[in-house]
Amino acid sequence: MSNPNELIDNYLKGPALLRQAVAGMNAEQIKSRPVAGKWSTLEVVCHIADFEPILADRFKRTIAIDKPLLFGADEKDFARALSYHDRELEEELAIIENTRKQMSRILRKLPAEAWQRTGNHSERGLLTLEQFVLTATKHIPHHVTFIQEKRKAMGC
Repeated sequence: MSNPNELIDNYLKGPALLRQAVAGMNAEQIKSRPVAGKWSTLEVVCHIADFEPILADRFKRTIAIDKPLLFGADEKDFARALSYHDRELEEELAIIENTRKQMSRILRKLPAEAWQRTGNHSERGLLTLEQFVLTATKHIPHHVTFIQEKRKAMGC
């Protein structure tokens, strides 16, 4: 098992990494799609903001319920239906930060054995809380690479 405190610390670093990735971009750049077939930076941030509460719910249900059924979600459905380009960057970033702060406080109080509790993901099967947190921790850095790609394409 990973060191829970290190895992939580890394989980908490995500929002700052995301803020750094979007720092200095203006509204036009945030909404631009400089890479054909890829989301804008705002769409990427909205995707993360939509999935942070879903990930936190998976954590909470795995902690609180014996082997809960956890449903997968298709990010394309969210992007299509939830008006990403009408949303506010700062509001989305705050959702991400606050969700991770709250969840981190909960995770830090858990006994060691709680990290091995499992949830039954509808697409990926039984996963431990530790696996869910590891996946969530990698989510923001994964998407920051796409933001960096967009910035490079725009020369900013």
